[in-house]
Amino acid sequence: MKEEIKFLKELQDELKYQSEYDYDSQASPRFWTIMDYRTVPTHPEYGMERMSYYHNDGDHTEFETIAELKEYLTDYYLDDSKDDLLANLIADPDASLDGLWEYVTYFLNDDGYFDECPVKEEEFIAPNTMFLTKEEAKNHLRVNHYHYSSKAHTYAMTAWRAPKVAKLLDILETFDWDSVGDDTNGMG
Repeated sequence: MKEEIKFLKELQDELKYQSEYDYDSQASPRFWTIMDYRTVPTHPEYGMERMSYYHNDGDHTEFETIAELKEYLTDYYLDDSKDDLLANLIADPDASLDGLWEYVTYFLNDDGYFDECPVKEEEFIAPNTMFLTKEEAKNHLRVNHYHYSSKAHTYAMTAWRAPKVAKLLDILETFDWDSVGDDTNGMG
């Protein structure tokens, strides 16, 4: 019981401290999550940020730069191609991604594996993340960074119209844990 009371007292101190200093622009944050970002397909008329160029024959390879596309074509298509134009385009330092992509889709896409799709970045709250303190959320992100994008960060949430959550957190923040701090009170 002493360990549990000690834990609750330490949690109370942390909750009090963060409510004064670490609230992430929320009026009254009640818990933290991890906010992350992902690229999703979209329609060009609905906020497209860029075009995603890719090759998908079961192994999905996206090309964000001309260097990535040139490397892929060199590794998988240059040896098979008798076309000097491909070799010249790959060697051309002034070649553009759009120009090389036009060549690829016209001359190398008989199998239909090269394609493109308009995409945008969207934010989302990572599933299965809920922390009572920002510090715990930061530690989780630090230890588990490989599960998230490089842009992931802590995100404060307010339990709006959740009276049981409000009551529980009020108890955690205001209860006198010293009054039940030992086993002589008949609680253990």
